[in-house]
Amino acid sequence: MNRPRVLCLDIEGGHGGSSRSLYQSLAYLSKSDAEVEVWCRRAGVIQSLYAGCGIPCSVVPSMPHVSSLPRFSRNLYVYTRAFLKYPASRAFRGKLSAVVNERFDIVHFNHEALFLLARWLRSRTQIPFTIHIRTCPAPSAFSRWQARTIKRTVDSAVFITENEKSFWQTLGYDPDDGRVIYNIAGASPEDVEPHSGIPNDRRLKVASLCNFAWIRGVDRFVDIAAALAARRRRDILFVMAGDMRLRGSLPGELGTLSRQGADLKEYATTRGVADMFLFLGHVSEPERVLAGCDVLARLSREDNPWGRDVIEALSAARPVIASGGYDRFVETDKTGILLPTFSVDALVDNILRLADDRALLDRLGAAGRARIENLCNGTARAKDLAAVWQSAARK
Repeated sequence: MNRPRVLCLDIEGGHGGSSRSLYQSLAYLSKSDAEVEVWCRRAGVIQSLYAGCGIPCSVVPSMPHVSSLPRFSRNLYVYTRAFLKYPASRAFRGKLSAVVNERFDIVHFNHEALFLLARWLRSRTQIPFTIHIRTCPAPSAFSRWQARTIKRTVDSAVFITENEKSFWQTLGYDPDDGRVIYNIAGASPEDVEPHSGIPNDRRLKVASLCNFAWIRGVDRFVDIAAALAARRRRDILFVMAGDMRLRGSLPGELGTLSRQGADLKEYATTRGVADMFLFLGHVSEPERVLAGCDVLARLSREDNPWGRDVIEALSAARPVIASGGYDRFVETDKTGILLPTFSVDALVDNILRLADDRALLDRLGAAGRARIENLCNGTARAKDLAAVWQSAARK
């Protein structure tokens, strides 16, 4: 089957990296390779983007989803909550089953958090399933069960890097035809108007493109700002795009502020560095943030110096500062700064090096864009995804 009809299920609706990555793939997809329709769980700007591409897109808020978390107690909570909410999705599931059997050749689950929905649908249709594996959940009985369920349910998998593929192998999911297809980058900076809230001055502007989460290390930006202030360098502006409400069980002063319903801005204020931050809140067009900044920093507490924000930053000729061991995208003094482990002092040293050497900043940015144009080429990677669907349809 050269042109399969594919239904793509998206849990984020443009509010996260997996949704934006799917959109980029479909925007580059040749109409002769696949006929695609998208169902999103959340409404957002992504629907208008699909309309501009001529791709049908619907919003279905009752789409059930759940994924494994690091701690046993949190897994009990999220899975119990998912099962309690499951009956409310009955009408959606009935519609999905009917439409799939009537109009489609393949269902593509755009995130592993849809694994229970795939399990339910498997006994109600004979058409093949494909899935995008986009994260590395903490090893646990829950994530291993998630891996086994996907193994029994899904016909083909796409991994966004080699890291996800090798990690899921340790959980017991090692599909014979699992493909690694890097995410496609977004628009180039010359095509994008900078975010109007970002001042046009000589300060080095360091962007962050994620909501607050302890595991993502967003609070570490305040530690770095405090260390810079201690060196009498307040000419750095940290531009934070995302929801900065403090959530979860947090240590020390962060935990105290979290219980008071505070956000990261209040934490920066208590540390005396609020003037070094610009909090933009949720931004529907993060490429405009990158266009107004000089560098992206990814300060995750996990070893994952890759992802939607990294690819979009490099594509926009913005070097990336991160820590970890995977250098396919971020490579020290080639496309950015990659530290083996997180270190406030080392990060401060490198931020100041970039702030004081704009020629180095430009060289790293140009090399990063060239690397992304090669690894994350839109036409080539969309062709790869279409080949996965065509192969699944033939089988």
